[in-house]
Amino acid sequence: MEEPQYHLDQVVHAKAEHLEDFDGPLDVILLLLSKNKIEIQDISITSILEQYLSYLDEMKRMDMEIASEFIAMASHLMLIKTKMLLSAAEQEEAQSEMELLIRSLEERQRQDAMNQIRGSVTFLAQRNEIGLGLFPKEPEPLRRDQTYRYSHDPADLVRIMAVLADRSQRSLPPPTSNFSGIVGREPYPVTKKAAEVLRRLLAHGVSAFRKLFRGNRSRSEIVATFLAILELCRLRSVTLEEDQGEETCVKFVKMPEETKEGESAVGE
Repeated sequence: MEEPQYHLDQVVHAKAEHLEDFDGPLDVILLLLSKNKIEIQDISITSILEQYLSYLDEMKRMDMEIASEFIAMASHLMLIKTKMLLSAAEQEEAQSEMELLIRSLEERQRQDAMNQIRGSVTFLAQRNEIGLGLFPKEPEPLRRDQTYRYSHDPADLVRIMAVLADRSQRSLPPPTSNFSGIVGREPYPVTKKAAEVLRRLLAHGVSAFRKLFRGNRSRSEIVATFLAILELCRLRSVTLEEDQGEETCVKFVKMPEETKEGESAVGE
């Protein structure tokens, strides 16, 4: 028996609407493999033969010349299946024929893939030629209409002028009177307070610590008095002692060296 021709040039036109067109029997086998999600190397000859015969049964209205090629393929599949059930020698022959079928299917797949690639290349080449002849126009700047079309009411103009006048007043720096009570007076000079403490101690020799703060009129003057006593203690011009009533007293010791030249002024 002659082996069937695997690669066919004719096209089978199925008359039924749900059937497809094929280039030959190998396309039918490839379709059955894809529907069953089977790799070519894992072909089950029994399963494929049954589905192939069932598919041929559906193709009732087919050109007889081309239908004979499909029938020859069915006969060959049945021959391979029969040889697989016979002796070892027949099984080896069937195996070689099965390998030939597998190679034919793989070659068919490669041809289909190549045809798809060629079709894509042709399409892209056509699109490229179309694109080379296109020169898109650059966007033009939008010209804004500067015509003022709003019709003003006299009351609107008065209101706008009032708003502008209010804005101009708010942009001016605030008067100094607005900060009265926020910004305090100038800090009391510590040197001036130190001279006052020395004059009092020169007159009395010793003074209670609290009495030196009497007459202070502001917080700044109180701070200046405290700092002046600390500075005089640092210069060893006064000392801090406690009397029998455990009250802190400030006792005069000497005039500070830095102010000896101005001693007459301090003592005034």
